[in-house]
Order: sequence, then C-alpha cells, then structure tokens
Amino acid sequence: MPTLQAAALWLMLLCAVPWPLSAQDGPPPLRDYAIDVWTSRNGLPHNSLRDIAQTPEGHLWFATWEGLVRYNGLDFTVFDRSTTPGLRDNGVGALLVDRSGGLWISDSRGNVTRRGADGRWQVWEHRPDTPQVLIQAMQMDSHGRLWLLYEGKGIGSLGPDGTFDYHTPPADVPMAMSFTKLVVDAQDRVWVGTLDGLVVRDTDGVQRRAPDSWGLGRGLVWPYRAPDGVMWVVAGERIYRMQDGAPLLQHRLPGVTHITAMLQDRHGDLWLGTENQGLLRLSRHGLERLPTGLSLPGGRVVSLREDAEGSIWVGANGGLYRLRETLFSSFTERDGLSGDYVRTVFEDRLRQLWIGSASGLDRRDAQGRFSPVPLRNNVGKSPSVLSLAQDREGRLWVGTFGDGIFQINEQGQRLHVYGNAQGLPGGNIRAISIDRDGVVWAGTQKGVIRIEAGQVGQPAIPGMPTGLITALAHDAEGGLWIGTIEGIRVLRGDRVQAIDLQRLGGGRSVFGFQQIGDAMWISTDRGLYRYQQGTLARVGLEQGMPVDTVFQLVPDRVGNVWISSNRGVLRTDMAMLNAVADGRAARVEVEHYNEIDGMANSQANGSSGPSAILRQDGTFWVVTAGGLSTVDPLRLQRFRERLAPPAVIESVQVDGAPLHWQGSDHNSIPGGRRLSVSYVGLSYLLSERIRYRTRLDGLDKGWIERGQQRSVEFIGLPPGDYTLHVSAAHPGGAWSDSEAVWEFTVEPFLWQRRSVQLVAALMLLAGLIALYRYLINRYKASNVRLARMVKEATLDLQTQTVNLQALNLEKTELADRLAVQAEAFERQAREDALTGLPNRRAFDEALARDFARSQRSHHPLCLVVLDIDHFKEVNDRHSHSVGDVVLVEVARLLASACRDSDMPARTGGEEFALLLNDTRLDEAAQVCARLRGLFHDHPDWAGIPGLTVTFSAGLVELDAADRTPMLLYQRADRALYRAKSEGRDRTAIG
Repeated sequence: MPTLQAAALWLMLLCAVPWPLSAQDGPPPLRDYAIDVWTSRNGLPHNSLRDIAQTPEGHLWFATWEGLVRYNGLDFTVFDRSTTPGLRDNGVGALLVDRSGGLWISDSRGNVTRRGADGRWQVWEHRPDTPQVLIQAMQMDSHGRLWLLYEGKGIGSLGPDGTFDYHTPPADVPMAMSFTKLVVDAQDRVWVGTLDGLVVRDTDGVQRRAPDSWGLGRGLVWPYRAPDGVMWVVAGERIYRMQDGAPLLQHRLPGVTHITAMLQDRHGDLWLGTENQGLLRLSRHGLERLPTGLSLPGGRVVSLREDAEGSIWVGANGGLYRLRETLFSSFTERDGLSGDYVRTVFEDRLRQLWIGSASGLDRRDAQGRFSPVPLRNNVGKSPSVLSLAQDREGRLWVGTFGDGIFQINEQGQRLHVYGNAQGLPGGNIRAISIDRDGVVWAGTQKGVIRIEAGQVGQPAIPGMPTGLITALAHDAEGGLWIGTIEGIRVLRGDRVQAIDLQRLGGGRSVFGFQQIGDAMWISTDRGLYRYQQGTLARVGLEQGMPVDTVFQLVPDRVGNVWISSNRGVLRTDMAMLNAVADGRAARVEVEHYNEIDGMANSQANGSSGPSAILRQDGTFWVVTAGGLSTVDPLRLQRFRERLAPPAVIESVQVDGAPLHWQGSDHNSIPGGRRLSVSYVGLSYLLSERIRYRTRLDGLDKGWIERGQQRSVEFIGLPPGDYTLHVSAAHPGGAWSDSEAVWEFTVEPFLWQRRSVQLVAALMLLAGLIALYRYLINRYKASNVRLARMVKEATLDLQTQTVNLQALNLEKTELADRLAVQAEAFERQAREDALTGLPNRRAFDEALARDFARSQRSHHPLCLVVLDIDHFKEVNDRHSHSVGDVVLVEVARLLASACRDSDMPARTGGEEFALLLNDTRLDEAAQVCARLRGLFHDHPDWAGIPGLTVTFSAGLVELDAADRTPMLLYQRADRALYRAKSEGRDRTAIG
C-alpha cells in the first residue's frame, strides 16, 4: 500500500463543525477521510490518468498516456506496446467494463482492445474509413453495441459482430468541440458532451442539439449516468437531473466553474471534479471542498471511480489520489489546535476536552470547537503543557515544562500559579494525581511534591524517589504509584514499597499506570507489567508485543485494550493479556494501527499524563507527535466486518517462464519442474497487511498459513492432478469465501510409466545375471594382478601427493599476488589519482549506461560540464602543488553537493563533470546554484588567504535530439564555452 511511498494526508471540512464519531450516521465528513497519492515516482508510467475502471475480480485499471496500468493494491503492472500481451498504442483514451467482466480499452489511434475475464486479449484496429484519433469515451448499449467518441470527429460504434460503423457528424452539431463524456441511457440514446452544448443521438439515428427549451446553454455541457441509472447533466455551475424527459435543476454552485468529472457514490452523494478547483462533494454535510495547502496532484480532475470497498479514486492531470474512510480521526493545527506536538489530553466533568501541547493548552467544547486557553509564563509566552488533572471542586491543574503548575477553572481562567517562589522545584511536571482528600501530588525532576491548602511541600519519607518522576496514579486503596526512570515506588501512608522490574525482563522507565480490578498494569520501556496480589508478571516483546516501549494502557467498554507506543497504537483484549500474564497462553495477538489507519502520526507521545484516555462517550483519544487522534471502538467492528478480500492468482511460472493459466484449458506441466504461483488479495484499504493461506489438493492435508507471503513454490511435484486454493483475510478478520482456484496436472516422466518400468526391470535382471557370470570368470585371474597394481599405484600416489602439495602452495601465493595487482590496476584505470573522483573512462561508461537507461524509461537526465576559472593563474602564481590542493578541494565540494545517485568526475586537468539521474533541468540548475554558493562560501582556497576560486559550467538535459551520449556531452561543452564567453562564474544552459 504502497510505497510506497503511500502518504496519508488529512482532510479538513471548510464548513460544518465535526461532531463526535459516535453521533455520526452515514458517510463521515471529508475531514474523516485520508488521502493517498501516487505519481510517476510511485510506479505510474504517466501522471495524467484519463479513466479508471474496476473489473469484477477486483483489479483497478488506469488509462494513461503511457499505457494501461493494472493495480492490485501493492504493485502497478503496465501494459503497453513493449509488453506481451500489449497494446497497439500507448496513449489510452477510455476504459469500460462490460457485463461479462471484459475490459475494453481505446487508444489515441482509433484502435479498440478487449481483455476478457479469462485474460485473453483481442484487438479491433481502426479501419481506413474510421478516424485515426483518440477515442475519448466508450459506452455499451443494451444490444451489445459499443459506442465510441472520436476526439473532434463525432461518434461511431463497434457492433457485436466486430464491425465498425462511422458516419461524419452533421454540420449543425458541434462534434468538433466534443468533450470527454459520452453516455448511453436506458432507451439506447447516445448523449455527448461538448464545449458548445449537449448533443443527443436519438434511436432514429439522428444527432441533434439538446432542445433550447431545456435551458442548458451553449457552453461546456455534458451528461453523466449514475449507477442507479439516473441521468444527470452538468452545465456550467448548474447540475440537472433528468426527470420525465426534461432536466430539473438540482444544484447551483456559484463560483464553481468548469466541472469536468462527476460521481454518485453508494450513499447518493455527488463527487465533482473541476478544471482548477480540485475535488468537491455534495453530501448531507453540504458542499465540501478540500483545503488549500495539501500536496495533491494538480490540474484537471479527469476521472472519478468508487471501488468495491467504497474508496473514491481521483485521476488528475498531475497524478492519482484516493480518498478512504479511516478507523481513526485526527485533529491538528488546521482544526484549531495551538500545536501539533500534543503531550496530554484530559476530559473534565463537564465533558470538555483539554489538550496540552508544546504550544500551550487548548479546550474543545461539547460542539467540537477548539479554543486556546490564555495561559502565559513569566516572559509572556504559552507554556509547554505536559500533564493535566482535575480536583473535586472542578479546578484544573496544569503541569508544564519549566513554568511550574497552573491552577485554572473550568472556563480556562487562571486562579493560581505554583513556581519556584512557592517552593516548587524547577524543571518538568510530567504527572499530576489528586487523592481522595483533595491533595495534589505532582512529579518533578527532583521527586514528588504535594500541594495542600495552597502550600507546597516535599514528603520526607525514607525511600521516596529524588529524581525525575514520569508517572503518578492513585489506586483504589489510596496508595500512590510513582513511576521513575529507575523503576516503581508505591507510597502507602508513611511507608514506601519498591517494586523491582529489572529482574523480570529488564524494565526501568515507567510511563503509565492503569488499575483494572485488583491488578495494576504498568507501561514501561520493556512492555507491560501486571502487579497483582504481590506477584509481578510481564507481557513484552518475547510474548508477542510488536514494540518494547509502551506509554499507556486504556481499556474500553466493549472488551478492547488500547495501548499507545512510539510506533502507533496497539489493540488487544483483556482476557488475552491476562492469559499471557498468567502463563496460560504463550503469545498475545495484537493489531497495530498507524498513519494508514488515520492517526495523525504513528508516534504516540508518552512520559506525560494522561497521554491516552477513554472519554465518557466511549471513544479512545491518544496524543501524538503530529496531533490528537481518536477512535470510536464501536466503529472497529464495522471495519473488521468488511468483506474479506477476494484472492486472485496473478501469475504462474514454470522454471521461470510465464504460463498462461487462465481460461478453461486444463494446464499440463511436465514433471520435475519448478512451479511458482503469485497471488494477491484485492483490497485497497489494508493491502500490505492482508494474510494468506494456501491448500494444494493432492499434496496438502489442510490449509497452510503463509502470513503476508504473496507467492508459493513447488519443486518436483509427483505426477497427478492438483487443485491449488488461495484464500485471503484482513488482519483479525475472517478468511475470504472468494478463493482463487487453479487446477493443473503434473505429467509423469517416461521412466515413471508402469509399462516402461516393467520392461526396464526385466532388462535389468538379465543384465545382472550376465554380469554376475562375467565377473566370476574374471575374478580369479585378475585378483593377483590387481594386488600388484594396487601396491604400485599406492607408491606412485604418495609421491604425487607430496609434489602436488608443493605446487598448490606455490599456486596459492601467486594467485594472491595477482589479485592484489589486478585490484590496484582496476582502481587506477577508473579513479583519478589526485582527487579520488571517477576519471574520464569511468565517467564515459556511466554516461553511456545512464543515457541508455533514461531513453528506455523516459526518466530525466542532466549533465553538467564545469571548468575552474583562471586555473592557470593559480598554478603560475602559487605553484602547481597549490593548484593540486585546489583541485582536491573542488572534488570534495562536488562530492558533498551530490546525491548517492549522482556521479561527479574529473574528466581532465581543471575540467569536471556531474551526471544527475532522475533530475529535471530546473532541479539541476538549483544544484549548480547551490554548488556555486559552496564555492563562494569556501574561504582561503588551499589555505592561501584571499584566494578565491570560481567555475563556469554548461548544463543540459537529455532530449530527443541527443541520439548518442557524445552529442549530449558536446551540447554541455558548448554551453560551458558560452558561460566562459559571457564572463565566467556562471552556468549556461544548453
């Protein structure tokens, strides 16, 4: 799920206030969706996506200018002119899935291709009497006729018998200005959008403009047919619904111009793509927009698609992005928080939420609005808040980083401040706990203090910790549990009990306490500990926890236990934790959540308190390094009840060669071969977490769980008939009933056939009898001769052994010397002896290699040729040894300015070159500017005061005219010459 550099970006609703999740019905507002982005950097062959389709088995397909792309949730597979099977042209115009599951593909030269559900491809090439232009859209009518929209040339069709039908459009319809939308309605009328009004081809075969009485106008007007069959028409800022044969205005969107795509989702909401205003949604939340500032692909939204799991896929001119509902919701500075680095969260008795961050204290009221609390320290700035607590009078106690403890009321008004002047030790207040008598206990960097009746004091009790306090909590009996970076102390009355964690798993730092029944659960840097009836137990890395350090354990009301950590939030259940702690189970099963599940940041913060809570409405809230995140446990079951992903087989290879395994043909495989089968579960929400299992009928007795392994291999299967079953499941979910099934036969070898084996056995028996008689006759005659030969051979072998040992030692020494010399010669042949950079030979080889790679993959490639200005004067004025030092320093600066994928080289004298892979011209120019800055900032070259060195450079980017690496280099050299002619100390672009 990418790599993917798959990044999750949070959406914010521009209007409307977010309500608690438990109060929401139906689809959530846009702010509760996450967005994932893919571009050519993530495997797409081109960033402009003209169409999106999903075939019945679950694959997603994208139409691009550089081929057809199939996506399985993890990998992009490209089909173009260079692949087998492939396309007639790389420019794909439109996609359509027909009623039998076949995928239709049109291209920019008027060809149509169909990929059947059995994986077989069929092509209908354009005829001489049909336009050889881009087919912008396709739709199929009720008779199986495929209607085609030719760019600027009108419409045609491909009949079920495979024949094209095309007629030049009438002069009075604006087909020359056709837009990318064509729709066939329930009456088989063909609707076409244009930039000059709507065109309808009626069942009589006549193409006409839409009636003027419809009032659609003559600008950009185009049709859309929703999944429920309802016809819509978009005309400027107006959206109509066809009713009783006439358009009925449904929405007017002032300020929204040039709507270019539309989608009605399963909830009935309308998603709208625009030319330059991004993506909009019309829903029960009103008109929702994506906020500015998100790093989304730009340009026109060309295509929209809702997949089988309810995610919305958006194809734009600048890339692909996907909106998906997530389990967690998050709040950041965009939602009104003072800062994203949140340290503590607390719910008061009025159900107000208080959030402490490195930027101050915020309050969230019952309506979901955030507002800052005006706390100021001695220098007038907001304090960094680390801990929160509320006493029985409703006053809130706020612990800070270096600014003491603030006491405020429930309206956020400051009542009192406790600092050094009141006897509070300086430093951090990471934990506050208030006992049943109303005494406030606070953890400082110098131990525990107590505040009673406005007076600050430090208990003088033997055994109390005197260092940094990281956690505090009172148990049901009134005992104070104290967490430190050196273990636990428990204060009961005037006695202190020490609990040693190190003896069981090595725990030292304590971050949180949670009492459940008669057990105290402790969060530490070595997992969870349970202290119950004087006995300590541990559930850590060795027992199945995915991380060592955990911060806070919070049970919810439906049996889950939520655990915050540096690597996300973990979820398990209390019964399982107790079973592992009791020794009744060996490992705990844990589900792991992070940014892909909607968390603002996978780093949940700890060593502050409380760092995670369960609110009165049953929702779980956790602080993170990127904001505040929350989840309603009631939504968890709905997410876990999602249908299991269908499993499909993606490829089969026999001894590394692809095998066409699809279709009704029974596959026969020669015996003794290596069989490799790749499969995938087609879900796009948790693709990288899908679990798999396989069963090979004819070999396996039951299912074999494969974890997240996506392939299985069999070597040397015995002859027979086999059926491979593959099933997939989401983490914690049920196995899919939609299995991938493949039947095949392994043929026997010739020698494995019964008739051949019988003949071979008889021949072997006869041969053995003849051999036995022959050996008996020769045995006696050869016995004496054999003894003599053995004696002579033994003596000869002993002599040869001594000689061979001497020769072997000599050969080993010689080989070692030759290897050392070869390594030195190879380095000298490719490395400049003075600067240590690659020399001209190594550079020419790299240029040829990267030139060929760039031409194949169409990745950008830039070349910089630079020359040290007035270098001869440096040699003449300061000596050649100084000049050599300057060259070495130049080489060092060049190497420091390069990425790992770039290649600096010294190509001769004072001339250097820089090869920049996957770099556009403007990015390369920035590299040259940065390098020039490094030259200017370099003081006293070669240690000579006042000596400055500059360079002139020629910069070029590979284009179609560069047929050979030498032509590219010559262009850069000419640009260098121009840079010198124009005054040196500059970069000229060729």
